[in-house]
Amino acid sequence: MQTLLITAAELQQLRASGARHMVFDCSFDLMNPAVGEEAWRQAHIPGARYAHLDRDLSDMPVVEPDGSQHPHRDAASGGRHPLPSREKFAMWLCKMGFANDMQAVVYDRSNGTYCGRLWWMLKWAGHEAVAVLDGGLRAWQEAGGELAAGEEPLPFQSNFALQAPLARLARVQDVEAGLAQPQGQTLVDARAAPRFRGEVEPLDPVAGHIPGALNRPGSENIGPDGRFKPAAQLRAEFEALLAGRDAASVVHQCGSGVSAVPNLIAMELAGLGRAALFAGSWSEWCSDPSRPVARGG
Repeated sequence: MQTLLITAAELQQLRASGARHMVFDCSFDLMNPAVGEEAWRQAHIPGARYAHLDRDLSDMPVVEPDGSQHPHRDAASGGRHPLPSREKFAMWLCKMGFANDMQAVVYDRSNGTYCGRLWWMLKWAGHEAVAVLDGGLRAWQEAGGELAAGEEPLPFQSNFALQAPLARLARVQDVEAGLAQPQGQTLVDARAAPRFRGEVEPLDPVAGHIPGALNRPGSENIGPDGRFKPAAQLRAEFEALLAGRDAASVVHQCGSGVSAVPNLIAMELAGLGRAALFAGSWSEWCSDPSRPVARGG
């Protein structure tokens, strides 16, 4: 069972073994949400199902006739990419034909930025057998992996049963409570440094960060080859960032709970455990003007 990363060679072996598995292509572009699905249609690992960030991996807000928006009542988080309920997510997995006895492999074209979302959601649904294809589609092609084009026919619907969560979801109330107990919570913000400092904000209505948060852009986990850095290097970098803070206190966040997951994966690769995810992230935090905002380094 693969639970963190899988190499292209290991995926080739898995496919050849006949073991039950499913591959998901999670390619996406925040600025152009149609690009990822079109890229999948043009070229993907044979048999890979497409998982759309907005449509499949988020419970997008209800838009009222007056233009106002609000989350679905059963959404598991707020923010720009609210988590669907675990039950709604399980229904999507059933529709895709995914079952509890399958190994899941997820990939994208953006160094794990988007496929990490599905990796985390499957853990949250109680499914441990899910791994990120290290290096994404580029690594698959470099290893000589074949590609397919066009749509993939869906198999018969499966029966995916939710299990106890294997990932920790922090809600906005938890993060608010943690500000009053700084020793028990260490926020790690995965956004690029200029956004963290509040110098620019291309996506959300307020610039800045949650007071006390540390900044580690998710891109810092990836080496020049597009793969995650070695575990020892990641551990040294995270220990320097935490500066003595307890790794178990870490809560990862970003803008909308998506690009934070590579930091979470990297910490686990480094042997520092599976930290929590604040899925609503900055977009949920700044939606309430009464919440404090910090700017600067």
